[in-house]
Amino acid sequence: MTALRLAVQTLDEGGAPARAVLATAVRYTLEELAARHPGGSVEVRVPPFAAVQVLQGPRHTRGTPPAVVEMDAPTWLALATGSLTFEQARGDGRVRASGQRADLGGLLPLVAPPDAGARTVLP
Repeated sequence: MTALRLAVQTLDEGGAPARAVLATAVRYTLEELAARHPGGSVEVRVPPFAAVQVLQGPRHTRGTPPAVVEMDAPTWLALATGSLTFEQARGDGRVRASGQRADLGGLLPLVAPPDAGARTVLP
């Protein structure tokens, strides 16, 4: 079972995935986001595991980027897998986003939404 599948399954069951599994799942999905939407105008942070820069546009080289999106690991995995929308997460206060391009709603999910209870992981 992949780390992503294991982490999501454990979270769906109300458990806490092992830290290494959670870290691997977060890093994998953030890397996929960056590969699909390269650039440097928005920084997506999932502390303490990883951060990536995405979307073409104004780049930054020092300090805080022009747009920042930050959340915890369970929220990120829910967004990446389609079990939570960006609008819902932001409305619930689970996502902190600042800057003009800080809406990731159009970029997610990265994994096909569940079909009859089964998740389809990235190729």
